Amino acid sequence: MIHGTRRDTAGLKQQVMASADRQPFDVVSRETYGYHRRQVDEFMRRARVAYEGAGGLRSADIRRITFDAVRGGYAADQVDEVLDRLEDALAQAEREARIRAEGEEAWRARVEGSVEILRGRLERPDGQRFRRPTRADATAYAPADVDALCHRLLARLERRDGLGVDDVRLAVFGAAGPEGYEEAQVDAFLDAAIDVLAVFDD
Repeated sequence: MIHGTRRDTAGLKQQVMASADRQPFDVVSRETYGYHRRQVDEFMRRARVAYEGAGGLRSADIRRITFDAVRGGYAADQVDEVLDRLEDALAQAEREARIRAEGEEAWRARVEGSVEILRGRLERPDGQRFRRPTRADATAYAPADVDALCHRLLARLERRDGLGVDDVRLAVFGAAGPEGYEEAQVDAFLDAAIDVLAVFDD
């Protein structure tokens, strides 16, 4: 999925709520592990209350949320997709509130908002930045390789590293099995990182 750098907040909010409204999520077989259904349902109700104006939920809350793995639970890939969208939408809303308060120029607001979204994932612990493959036949990257690039990306955002667009675009990661990072999610995230670095390199 492409993160929020290419979406306006209103449009992203609409997509998030449309995704959440498809509940209940698909339920995996009794032989397969998924997310605890009651825990997911309760969190999604909390998210809807927040979007309807009651607040009380921040992007950092999304990053920290965990659900128990149980047999016959909700399909993890579907829940993760909605959580990713929620995190991005909340981060954008928080950014825009600061922009209104500080009066920053529009172009600067877009760049800084993208940086915050990237940082939210880059600051996660090693081994936990991206989801595991959602299908048995899905390809995955070695987490250690991806995490190493993430360390450099974070340092670049803090202007402690000279990492450039081509360094990210040409990055190569080792292959991994079920414990690897899902390739599609990593690739989408790196696309968003390239957009930001292109501005930095101007």
